[in-house]
Amino acid sequence: MSSNWTQDPASLLRVGEGFRLGDVDPESTPGYDGDKKAGQKDLAAAAPDLDDLQERLFAAHHDQETGPAVLLVLQAMDTAGKGGIVRHVVGSVDPQGVELAAFKKPTEEELAHDFLWRIRPHVPGAGMIGVFDRSHYEDVLIGKVRELAPPEEIERRYDAINAFEAELAEAGVIVIKVMLHISPEEQRDRLLERLDRPDKYWKYNTGDVDERLLWPQYMQAYQDVFDRTSTVIAPWHVVPANRKWYARLAVQRLIIDALERIDPQWPPADFDIEVEKKRLLAS
Repeated sequence: MSSNWTQDPASLLRVGEGFRLGDVDPESTPGYDGDKKAGQKDLAAAAPDLDDLQERLFAAHHDQETGPAVLLVLQAMDTAGKGGIVRHVVGSVDPQGVELAAFKKPTEEELAHDFLWRIRPHVPGAGMIGVFDRSHYEDVLIGKVRELAPPEEIERRYDAINAFEAELAEAGVIVIKVMLHISPEEQRDRLLERLDRPDKYWKYNTGDVDERLLWPQYMQAYQDVFDRTSTVIAPWHVVPANRKWYARLAVQRLIIDALERIDPQWPPADFDIEVEKKRLLAS
């Protein structure tokens, strides 16, 4: 771990009993004693470690029907930096070992099935790192705030999610659930930047302003999600995200921690090395 980490972010950021989202300062950098420059340096310094662990995981297990995998679930209000996590953290490893799924508004076909129907095909296979850019949690966040489902259905979905994630854990998938937490003021500034830059117009969604008006309701919906679905096997981590560099550094550390728990090893040769050397030299 970097010398600028004073405490393990996994334990500091984990949602436990008595957690209140309102107590988290989006400007804070829990467990980290450096500034932006130090954070960017440490992110780059740890990238080779992440890359090595990911390659070992892929080499050892990608051709197996079952085996260890990692699933990173990213949830946040718009502009919180999910794309930056994918680009600057996950993007530092070999893309062949990554499975990315971005869940948008459900299609008519998806709405005809249970809400987890469209999620299951994207669970990462053995040896893979999966990333959900938004996820099954949309169905208990937007679903609740926008009243897209009745209260009893939302309650059922919490239990279904817990059962689903227990199923993943049983199959060897480590689920890292991250909520990138920004302030409404920071979101406003980031949206204004998109309106000031022609190269950012494409990222601006007029509906984001409508969602901002429901900020308190979304924060309560997130609190309910944490209360109902932060479990021992799949805990939530709330990452202060006003400082993008800290959020990236913290999520990188969470992924490295998960891979270190798996401790993947290079697979042994399934052929006679000396025989192959002779064949090569004779060819």
